[in-house]
Formats: sequence, structure tokens, C-alpha cells
Amino acid sequence: MNKHAIYHKPKSNFCYPYDKNIIHIRLRTAKEDVEKVILVYGDKYEWNKNKKIEMKYSSYDKLFDYYMISVKPFNRRLAYYFIMESKKKLFYYTEWGILDNHPDQNEIHNHFFEYPYINDSDIHVVPEWVKDAVFYQIFPERFYNGDTSNDPKKINQWGELPKRNDFFGGDLKGIIDRLDYIKDLGINAIYFTPIFESDSNHKYNIKDYKKIDPHFGNLDILKELVEKCHQYGIKVILDAVFNHSGSDFKPFLDVIKNGKNSPYYNWFYIHKWPIKTNPPNYETFSFVAKMPKLNTTNPEVKKYLLDVVKYWMEEVNIDGWRLDVADEIDHNFWREFRKAVKSIKKDAYIVGEIWHNSLPWLMGDQFDAVMNYPFRTACLKFFAYKNIDEETFKKMINQTLFRNTQQVNEVMFNLLDSHDTSRFINRSNKDIKRLILASVFQMTFIGTPCVYYGTEIGLEGEDDPDCRRTMEWNEEKWNKNLHNHYKNLIKLKKEHISLRRGNFKWINDLKNIIGFIRETDNEKILVLINNHENKKNVSISINHHKCIDLINNQKIDVLNKKLKISLPEYGFKIILIRKNDNKIF
Repeated sequence: MNKHAIYHKPKSNFCYPYDKNIIHIRLRTAKEDVEKVILVYGDKYEWNKNKKIEMKYSSYDKLFDYYMISVKPFNRRLAYYFIMESKKKLFYYTEWGILDNHPDQNEIHNHFFEYPYINDSDIHVVPEWVKDAVFYQIFPERFYNGDTSNDPKKINQWGELPKRNDFFGGDLKGIIDRLDYIKDLGINAIYFTPIFESDSNHKYNIKDYKKIDPHFGNLDILKELVEKCHQYGIKVILDAVFNHSGSDFKPFLDVIKNGKNSPYYNWFYIHKWPIKTNPPNYETFSFVAKMPKLNTTNPEVKKYLLDVVKYWMEEVNIDGWRLDVADEIDHNFWREFRKAVKSIKKDAYIVGEIWHNSLPWLMGDQFDAVMNYPFRTACLKFFAYKNIDEETFKKMINQTLFRNTQQVNEVMFNLLDSHDTSRFINRSNKDIKRLILASVFQMTFIGTPCVYYGTEIGLEGEDDPDCRRTMEWNEEKWNKNLHNHYKNLIKLKKEHISLRRGNFKWINDLKNIIGFIRETDNEKILVLINNHENKKNVSISINHHKCIDLINNQKIDVLNKKLKISLPEYGFKIILIRKNDNKIF
């Protein structure tokens, strides 16, 4: 047995409370190296009542296999170790490593792994509504111009290709005017990029954190927008830019003027005074002089920003925050941020902008989820570039799942493109079929999908600033098939609880096909995706006889316990399997 590959760690994504009664236990082994894993668990104070249970083979990636089990601990306490069988030999995995012989019973208490106690405050409780949400990301300056009286002095004609510092006049009134479109698409949650006062089109260099940018509207317009969204059953989250401010932020202007005599000098990371901008002699976001980095370890800065959070949540009744450059801000700030947010609205959604493995932020004391760029990377490689096969894609997706706890995966912010990336359609060589298949996976996979405005009609765009084109409102220029496809997918997701809250499981014995199951106690849905330019025939053993093609709303016959499906080139099927007898697969 490859002992070097064995890994487990309590109080991590390998051992965590899912709720007040259940703990999830995971174990990693070398791929195809272990035949069986037994978990031995009990209460450390009553170890004589311990139990044994076989762990389920759960997943795999390029190098490792993963086992998982849910257990109900005795008295909310859990002591445990593992027994592994490899090549007909038993090994014992304890806190002291891998043993060839069972630990001496007199010394067993020194060998346990432990989750000492499930304290309620240590449980990562995620907002339930997010599991049912389909988000729509809006870059307000480019969505719709509803009020020409607040336009910047110089704006481009709507539809022109954008340059970095262009303005087009999009505003909050424009979003209100187009809420019927958003509702008709099936959207029930919106994420707005920043809307606070700033001299840029993107508003990530904020001048005043408590003022709506005048080119977007005012407080009353925002209140009207949020209220109408709520009337439509649409949640709203705003963008919090707390890593840095704008260079015209009043405290920074005071530092420019007064240097160390400024009461705000330690609000920033100043290397030397007087202030210089080329290159900046102070810390910034990505060397951008107009974005001086805030010192969030400073109690005054922390108090100011948390007051901003309280102001907007109480004044406008928003439903959560997306956090810009979240990984460059100290963890203690985010812990206090979470407490402040959840004290105002318990089910508020907190999603961070982090592009890589984010576990340190996702253990329940900081964020609920992050923007799932690793998910996007896997989808790009498989659907857009077509430079990996089905098996590699599954391994990449499995890696993203095992990086996080189950409750995080259930509300992960899954995206294909955003204001910071080129459009998925452009990465797909403008092949709509590839976007369609990627969207099928996005909408049926575990987690919370987000559609970047215009993706649903085929809006194109290369890297920033081209990915921030104006929304196309001339329906004659839409890809109507794509638009209808998105509407139908979102409708299916809303109608079928298994596509929102069901367990996720691959069907691993399909060749050159992606297949997986989403399942609840009362519903099971099979998803099949053919990412090839030739037809694929699929035969799946099944004990049920009632199956429905949800896209075409047609019954599929099951003959001799075989479900036989013909998938067209770049085709997919979403099949409802009626649960009327034994389990399948």
C-alpha cells in the first residue's frame, strides 16, 4: 500500500459537521490501492460502545481515490480511526499515522482522530435560498440606459465596441425597466458589480462608499430597484470593494495633503510621503495608482467599512455581498464582516472573489462560497477548447468538489464567464454548440449557476474591456435558439428539486459520454452529454420503467431493464426517472 498517499485531517474539509447531528468524514488513498475502508468510531468517554461502518468509495482524481461517510456522533462527540484493506492485509490509520498492527487497547485513547464536540457556532450554515437560485450578473453601465438625464458628459453610442474608459449611460433605472426580461428568463437572484460613486465605468475605485454613483441614479432609485426585485421574487447582492478605495476617496486625499499629520495616514500602506503615483509609492491593487489598498487591520478602517455594510443592508434591504479581491484582505476582518452581515440578515449570502483553492475562507467563519473559477477552467478545457477528454474533465470536477465541504458545494457560485473574463462563446471559437453543452452542465451540476448578462443571447466579447459590451436589446440580433435554451434549462431547474438540491453522482462506465445523476429521496434525474461531432449510442441498466425526456417532454421506453439513448452530435439528454421500485445503477 502506498502509505505516502494516505491523508486525513480533523476539523477540515476531511472532517466537518454538516449540521448539528451529522459529521462528514473523508479519507484519501492512492488510486486503486485500497479495496476497503472501515471507520471505527465512538464516544471517547464510552469507547466500549464503538461502532464500525464501511466507508463509501466516493470519487477520484488523477492520483487519488476518496472515501466518504456521514455519521451521527455519540453525544455530539466523535473519536475514530480507520481500518484499510490492501492486498488482503489490514492497516490501521490513526492520529499517529499508519500502523501494521491494531493499536493496543490500553493505549487506544492516544491514537484517536477526534472531532471533540459539535458546537453550534462552528457549523457552517449556508443560506437555503441560494440552493434554489439562478443568478444573473449585471454590469450596470452596460445593461440599459433608462434615464438619459443622468448620463456622463460624453457617452458612446449604444452598441459600439467599448474601450477601457468609455461610458455608455447604463443605470439603475435601466435595470428597473428591464426587470420583466430578467424575470421572464427565469432568474431569481441578481449580482450587481459596484454601484457606488466612482469616476470609472466599472466603479471599482470608489470615491464615496455611502453614495450611489450619480450616473447610475440615487438612493431612492436603488430602493425602488431592490423592492421591485423582491416583488418579483428576485434576491439582490451588491459588490463590496474593501481591499482598496479610489484615489479620490476623502481619507486618501487627506493623506496626500497632510502626510503623517493626517488622521487617515494609517488607513493605507504608505511607503513614503509625499505621495507619488508613477510608480505609486504606496500599496495598491495590482499596481493601479487609482486604487490605494486599505489597511483593514486598522480598527478605524474596520469600523468604517462595517458601518458601510450595515448602512446598505438596513437602508436598502439587500440579500448579500460579493467581495472583491477577497483573498488579499486579512481573515480577521472577514470574520467580523460575517458576524456583522449575519446579525442583520441571517440568510444573507456572502460570496468571495477568489480564483483558486479557497478552503481557508470557507470553513464557516468567513464566506459561504466563492466565484467558482476552477469550475470555469474545467468547462473551458472540456467544452470550449476540447483539449481534455471526459475522464480528465471528471477528475478536474472531482478535485473542485473535494476541496470544499458539502454545504459549500451546494451554494458554490458556478460561472462560465464574468466581467473579468472573455466570453465563453469567444473561448469556444464562437461555436454555440459548445456553450450550450457547457450551460447544460452548469445548470444541472451541484451548486448555484450564474449567467453573465448577454451570455443567454450569444453576446460576444474578448478580454476586458471587450467583455463589457453593451447588452443587445434588438431581438433580431439575438441567437433565439440559445435564448430559448437558457429559458428552458432554468425552467427545468426550478421545476425539479433534484436539479437544485439532489445528490450528485457520476455514471463511471460510459465511454466518451458525460453522465451523472442528481437525486433526492423522491426524484432522480439522469443527465447525458455528448461533446463529440458524431452520434453516440448509450445503454444503461435500469430497474425502473418510467422515464421522461424532459427537454422534449416525451416518454422513453425501457426494454429488458435497459435504457437505450441515441445522443446526436454535440447533444444532450435530461431524463426524469420515476422512482417506483428498487434503486438503479
